[in-house]
Amino acid sequence: MALPSGVDPRTPVIVGVGQHLDREGGPEPTDLMVEALREAERDSGVSGLLARASVIGVVPVVSWRYHDPAQLVAAAVGASPSERWYPSMGGNTPQLLVNRAASSILAGDCDVALVTGGESYRTRQLLRRSGQHPDWTKQGDGDVPTWGDAQKLDMGHPAEAAVGVFMPTSCYPLFESALRHEAGRTAAEQAVFIGDLWAGFSRVAARNPSAWNAVEYTSAQISEVTPANRVIGFPYTKHMVSNPDVDMASGAIIMSASTADDLGVPRDRWVFVWSGTDGQDPYLSERPSMSTSSSMRVAGNAALELAGVGIDDIAHLDVYSCFPSAVEIACAELDIDVTRQLTVYGGLPFAGGPWNNPVGHAIAAMVGVLREDAGSVGLVTANGGNIQKHAFGVYSGEPPRAGRFQHAHPQFAIDAAEAKVEVVQGYEGPAVMESFTVMHERDGSRSRAHGTLRTPDGRRAWGVSSAPDLMELFEVEDVIGRSATLAADAELTLD
Repeated sequence: MALPSGVDPRTPVIVGVGQHLDREGGPEPTDLMVEALREAERDSGVSGLLARASVIGVVPVVSWRYHDPAQLVAAAVGASPSERWYPSMGGNTPQLLVNRAASSILAGDCDVALVTGGESYRTRQLLRRSGQHPDWTKQGDGDVPTWGDAQKLDMGHPAEAAVGVFMPTSCYPLFESALRHEAGRTAAEQAVFIGDLWAGFSRVAARNPSAWNAVEYTSAQISEVTPANRVIGFPYTKHMVSNPDVDMASGAIIMSASTADDLGVPRDRWVFVWSGTDGQDPYLSERPSMSTSSSMRVAGNAALELAGVGIDDIAHLDVYSCFPSAVEIACAELDIDVTRQLTVYGGLPFAGGPWNNPVGHAIAAMVGVLREDAGSVGLVTANGGNIQKHAFGVYSGEPPRAGRFQHAHPQFAIDAAEAKVEVVQGYEGPAVMESFTVMHERDGSRSRAHGTLRTPDGRRAWGVSSAPDLMELFEVEDVIGRSATLAADAELTLD
């Protein structure tokens, strides 16, 4: 069977995808990955593909500490890969690994690559609560991947750590408050806006057989605060944030078009990787704005340009959806109409947010959609950290218009787009509120307000407060632009 005219024989195609959910609990993450990859092989229509892999890339795992999980996956599927990849933490890594595998295939360094990721976080938490420890595989320091360092977990700028801001649930609300301010909405209006946005993701999850929570929620069910839908970090309720409490895995088989042809993979299984890009924004504390992303703008549009398409040519989208602000910023930077269907997977709060691997499931879902919609083009966006690490991929069942896969890492252009903001710690004196949030306890009570401020000379500082009146005010009024005073210990008061 001849290759399509004008197609580079080395251009990469995804020939099989799999998703595996385990609701019973027990298997360790690599076991789930192996099941997903076996499903991917069945999906391809050709047996024996997994054993042919010369590259295995594994998305970093949170629920168990592995040193080189690709080694365990390889042994289980009968492969002897020359390359085993395990990158550092980030939700961008599934698309990053696809980009890297596609580049390796195009260069002739690899014929068959496997990209997989999985989490047994629900099982791990259940065991922890019962005082048990999982009897899962322990690897030694001598087990080392050929590329990557998953033990590097860079949580952010020292100024963030100094005020106890670590988790995304503490950071993404800051973006949301800034976006609300720029849109001129009240807190109630923003809640409705988010509810409507998120209801669209929920509708897709409800139709997705691989969704963890295949339930359709109304806008009101998402935005209204109830005992079952408590506030996490104002303005976000539980239904607005990613759900990592899942046991699920995904897998993809990628190979050159010529290899797929030689092995007899049916053409209706092929989905071409047209282009991919990667980039990085500064730390949260250093970013020029709380409502923009240079990396999304530069790298995202570069992926489209390399593929030879515009955003209006994209029929199917999966916009990374850990929190609403991530979607809002991505849509603004890529000129995406927020009223479009923005996901083929169903979103991290609904279809499932298995830590670093939601995009593994989004890619699997995108492959299925593109097979069904002949000639259409899809875009997958991936986000890691606090809107910091980014990866993009353009896909289609048709060969790439350029005849081959295109990749770029336009970090120089990203860095040149906007200058970093200088950060000051221990600042004492007047400042102006830039963004804010209020964190809540599990019982619904307010625990602490924190926010970013600008000093008179334009530097950024952090402020915190547990004063009940101030926390209540933050949830009633838009305090961005208000004058404030910071003490040396970062205690914040409004003037």
